[in-house]
Amino acid sequence: MEDNFRKPVRGTAEWAVATVDCGIGCPHGCRYCYARAKLVDRLGLVAPAAWSTFRIDEEAVRRKHPLYPGQVMFPAHHDIVPENLAACCAVLSSLLAAGNRVLVVSKPHPDCIETLCRELWRFREQLLFRFTITARDERILHLWEPRAPGYDERRAALAQAFGHGFATSVSVEPMLDGGDVVAMVQDLLPLVSHSIWIGKMNRVGERVSCDSPAMAREIARIERQQDDARIREIYRQLGDLPIIRWKESIKTVLGLAPAAAPGLDV
Repeated sequence: MEDNFRKPVRGTAEWAVATVDCGIGCPHGCRYCYARAKLVDRLGLVAPAAWSTFRIDEEAVRRKHPLYPGQVMFPAHHDIVPENLAACCAVLSSLLAAGNRVLVVSKPHPDCIETLCRELWRFREQLLFRFTITARDERILHLWEPRAPGYDERRAALAQAFGHGFATSVSVEPMLDGGDVVAMVQDLLPLVSHSIWIGKMNRVGERVSCDSPAMAREIARIERQQDDARIREIYRQLGDLPIIRWKESIKTVLGLAPAAAPGLDV
């Protein structure tokens, strides 16, 4: 009976048993941002105009973290950017010194990743970098993620982490260019040691403001490129690669079993 009422494992729970942040806000301005939708639109913890300015939570930075019963994700509601790099280093050092396995997820700035690799070198066996790389087309990236690093920068950051001997992974969630995702995966494969996760853009109608005819066309394109037929075709082309993982949004389409428990990262 208990299994019938078990909460589905989705979102960050597919990767980690706990999430940690060191502040609030994000300058990247991603139009589909689930963190902004949650903290600004739903909970009202931040004014819309203030979201683009990161504010450090000094208490979170000073906190000593326990040993969690599984992989921890950092950060979950913001990216690692030059403005918060020192704070992120402090929190990561605390998590890793406690013995935790830590998953670092961000749209990466190469300079920031170079610093993290240097500062956290002694913990490299406990750390997995997972960089969000959603498309290669700079026009698409500029529209959806206007102030985030471009594709070449993100790929360069992935190469840095890989070259320094850290475990590397990629999150293609949301998949912003379904027509190119297979070719992009092939381009990134040589720099990935752990996994490449692929997922749909979730709750498009709730999270994305359709504020222009151009945006309406983009939303229609996203929805067309992640319909069931396209998802099945992507799976046909990539499903045999052991390194590929499918987020819950795609598992549902394909009829694949969901994660059995939080934090399995498989």
